[in-house]
Amino acid sequence: MNKIDRNKINMDKVRSYPTVNDALDKEYGAVGTPHREKFTEQAQAFFTGQLIEDARKNAHLTQEELAKRVGSNKSYISRIENGKTEPKVSTFYRIAGALGLSVELTPIQS
Repeated sequence: MNKIDRNKINMDKVRSYPTVNDALDKEYGAVGTPHREKFTEQAQAFFTGQLIEDARKNAHLTQEELAKRVGSNKSYISRIENGKTEPKVSTFYRIAGALGLSVELTPIQS
């Protein structure tokens, strides 16, 4: 394996490379703009759905089985998993409980 001599890295050049935020700014506008906020909401809904889908599959449950456990229906679970809708907090806790998971809220370290 080749070793990198960190003393030879041009950090000014590295800092000039575009970042993911630069790409998001270009595509969706700056943080705080309506278009960017809509994108962020959609991305969070997608992420939440993926977490739930992965946990459901790890628990070896179908969408129908999960829906019955939380008092919902399969189409609602599908919409959540596909990022089309986000569950209310109370529903999210019921889903987590039905999957044998707990939710922990911790302060963000700054």
